[in-house]
Amino acid sequence: MTMKKIYLPLIIGAAVAAGIFIGGKLNFSDSSDRLFASNSKKEKLNRLIDYIDYEYVDDVNTDSIVDVTVNGILQNLDPHSVYIPKKDMERVSENMKGDFVGIGIHFYTYKDTVTVIRTVDDGPSDKAGILGGDRLIFADGDSLFGKYIKDTDIVHRLKGPVGSKLHLKIYRKQTDQILDFDVSRGVIPIKSVDASYMLTPTLGYIKVNRFAETTYKEFKKALLDLKSKGATELVLDLRDNPGGFLTVAEEIVDEFLEDKKLILFTKNKSGNIEKNFASEKGDFENGEVYVLINENSASASEIVAGALQDNDKGTIVGRRSYGKGLVQREMELGDGSAVRLTVARYYTPTGRSIQRSYSHGNKDYYDEYYQRLESGELLDSLKITVSDSLKFTTPKGKVVYGGGGIIPDIFVPLDVKTQNETLLFLQERGFISYFIFEELEKDRHVFDGYSRQEFVDTFEVSDDLVLKFQDYLNVRTAANISFQTIKKEVKLYLKATIADQLFGKGAYTEVFNSDDNVINEVLKISEQHQVN
Repeated sequence: MTMKKIYLPLIIGAAVAAGIFIGGKLNFSDSSDRLFASNSKKEKLNRLIDYIDYEYVDDVNTDSIVDVTVNGILQNLDPHSVYIPKKDMERVSENMKGDFVGIGIHFYTYKDTVTVIRTVDDGPSDKAGILGGDRLIFADGDSLFGKYIKDTDIVHRLKGPVGSKLHLKIYRKQTDQILDFDVSRGVIPIKSVDASYMLTPTLGYIKVNRFAETTYKEFKKALLDLKSKGATELVLDLRDNPGGFLTVAEEIVDEFLEDKKLILFTKNKSGNIEKNFASEKGDFENGEVYVLINENSASASEIVAGALQDNDKGTIVGRRSYGKGLVQREMELGDGSAVRLTVARYYTPTGRSIQRSYSHGNKDYYDEYYQRLESGELLDSLKITVSDSLKFTTPKGKVVYGGGGIIPDIFVPLDVKTQNETLLFLQERGFISYFIFEELEKDRHVFDGYSRQEFVDTFEVSDDLVLKFQDYLNVRTAANISFQTIKKEVKLYLKATIADQLFGKGAYTEVFNSDDNVINEVLKISEQHQVN
């Protein structure tokens, strides 16, 4: 197993799934005649598809041919113009919208049965009394168990119109009972702010995982809450954040920049430039801000980091960001599918484009990440390659570079222990989550006395639990795994996963941050600021 294999899903996800989106949408049915006027190129494509449909010797699904054709066209444009098939549109739209209608549970399909990990706080299932560990047996009389049931089928059965009732039969292992619940479906938020808490009496922390429709509202609420607790400095964690809506990134930047400061500008095919400035609003214009980025921070994350860096506001900490400076607009294709097409480039306030070159094709574009890995850039800032022709200067004289992501003001190398390839693999494949779930199932009441904060601050993973996990893996993988040299890191992963399953993503993040080299670097800087 290599580090490449571990990181590939992260990079592909950042490159393809995410982007910077302009709010408006286009649809074939309501677009201008000029844009979709008939011409010989389109007629040629239509005639070919019709010819195959009517004359080809075997039956062919021409819908699949169209999908392949559209993908082929887009792949020859740029790495971020993408086709979204109908079957994926609902999931993609929900993720960017920031909510969906459901019953509010996180679940596993565990041993052929839908098992609740935990309920969404104040969601329909939580209010109805459903608990972590409950098995969902029937939904409106339809069975939810079996060898061949898929997660997509389960989700389809649990979703429905807002306010509609769902009758559930549930097996509760703790009491060995079959219970009946009537749950009213409701709007369930897909949170984009993973965590918000105080690192020190004056230093607040907010982790944003993407820029969706609801992100600014979530961020603003968290920001005001931290200010009320005494935050005069803020850590904005955008590590592994692949991007999202352009307008949301602008709104967040506006909280830190004074009125009329340039946030960014965009330039389209015709050379038209649109500038975006900060407004009078802003609840953290006088506070110190630290923006955390890494190699998977892309697009809208880079807008935030670039706007603050170019305006000499705050400090960018971490590793060089992904390098995506293209703006997409979504166009519906009339059959439930859509295309996200690159329609402009964006530039940071100093005029730099942080978009990496894709002139040698998509494969070379994606492989550029491996070059960073193999060159040692993730461990040594001196290995970052820059071009003097893409050198820019901020108003206070700081030199910044374009052409390949945002280079942080303070570099922090990859933590090779917490980012251990074995641990990342085990986390990605679900081994850690399943192990912790099975351990919790033995006796969930062990944790009844813990509040979230008490757990984060005081709970310690025992050596015995590490050995149990080691044995668990050796039985299931027929491997000979030993955690002797990374026992501390294994304990961190196990504790964070327990926190996640008991208290949610925020607790998971807070546990991980307790031994995070980037956070520790910020704490040092903050302490120096306090002294000065």
